[in-house]
Amino acid sequence: MGSESGRVRRGEQSRISQWLRRRSKPAPEDPGREREALLLAAAAAGLPISPAAHPAGYRCSCDRIGCPTPARHPVSFAWQTQSTTDRAQIERWARNQPQANFITATGIVHDVLDVPLEAGRGALERLLAAGIEVGPVAESAGTGEQARMLFFTATRGTPEDEDEWWPCELDCHPETMDEHPGLRWHCRGSYVLLPPSTLPGDLAVSWLRDVGQPLPDPLTLLETLTDACAQYAGEAGHTPAAVAWPLGR
Repeated sequence: MGSESGRVRRGEQSRISQWLRRRSKPAPEDPGREREALLLAAAAAGLPISPAAHPAGYRCSCDRIGCPTPARHPVSFAWQTQSTTDRAQIERWARNQPQANFITATGIVHDVLDVPLEAGRGALERLLAAGIEVGPVAESAGTGEQARMLFFTATRGTPEDEDEWWPCELDCHPETMDEHPGLRWHCRGSYVLLPPSTLPGDLAVSWLRDVGQPLPDPLTLLETLTDACAQYAGEAGHTPAAVAWPLGR
């Protein structure tokens, strides 16, 4: 009788141990929830957001034949007025369009200094070593000039003299990227892809430094980024491109 009750207790303990092991396993991450959380974090930081195209195999989800920027552009021509930080709207977009990428409109709350990936890596290392506040940084994977690093900064605002400010045509038309490999300042009238975004060829746009970091003044980063781009252009055999950016007041 005693041996039988011992076997019962051991059997119960074994079942309890198996149950505990199952309970202790971490729940699998939900990519949709993680994506939504990152988008909401960007909106909470003040970055206005709008839906963008997404990869369809190696093509773009848009209807344009031979799209020059597959999965890198907004889905609506009204993206500037559509962009929002409203939590409820972003949740609806994220849940109703689970494959969509998102862009963030620049020149409202933030600007973006957009540089070749290799130049950006060197510049980021130097900036951090010098103790300069860098702010959020994203990496856009790609081949050749499509591989970029994005430094998110505070916007310079709208000066009283409109002659001192203009949208950058290079930024408004990302298909010119291969022709202009240097630094580009995304300000009013421009946008960048917001992490987490996916690109054809299993590539992605992802955060290197959290979006919750304070946005620095772009001028504190500009000299280091410009020097890094000039060095990159020389090593790669490029002629440094003219940079279109807003002039300082």
